[in-house]
Amino acid sequence: MTQPGFLQRLKFHFFNFYPPYFGAGIKVKALNKERTLFSTTMKLTSFNKNYVGTQFGGSLYSMCDPFYMLILMEHLGSGYLVWDKAATIRFIKPGEGTVRAEFHIPKEKIQEIKEETDRKRKMDVTFTAQIVDVKTGKLVAEVDKVIYVRKKLKE
Repeated sequence: MTQPGFLQRLKFHFFNFYPPYFGAGIKVKALNKERTLFSTTMKLTSFNKNYVGTQFGGSLYSMCDPFYMLILMEHLGSGYLVWDKAATIRFIKPGEGTVRAEFHIPKEKIQEIKEETDRKRKMDVTFTAQIVDVKTGKLVAEVDKVIYVRKKLKE
C-alpha cells in the first residue's frame, strides 16, 4: 500500500463546496475508510432542472466525473499517471427527484490494475456507475468511465 494520499489528508466534504458541485446541488455523502468507495447524491432543484423539469443530463454526469480517477490516484500513488480518458452516459429514465451514485473499486481490482500496468506500462480500464432514484430505486442513468493508467518513467 502507498503512503497516505491526498484523499486521506483532504476531507471529502471539500467536494461539497466545489462551485460546480455546490451549484448543481451535488453532495459527496461518503468516502469509506479504505478510500475505495465514494457515494454522491443530487436533489432536483431549480439550479439543475432542465427545460422539461427533470434532472439536467450534464449535472447527472458531473456527479460521476472524478471519483474512479481519484480512487486510483490515491491507491497507485505518485509513480503512476491516472487520467479520465473518456465517458459515456446512457439515460434510462428521467431523474425526477433525488438521485444517488456510488463509485467503488475493490482493493483486489486496484492490485490487478497495478500489476497489469507494471507489465504493460500503460492501460485503459473501464468502470460503470449507476445513477438511481433514491425514492424508487429505479435506474436513471449509467455512466461508463474510461481511465488511462500509465507507469511513470524513472527520472
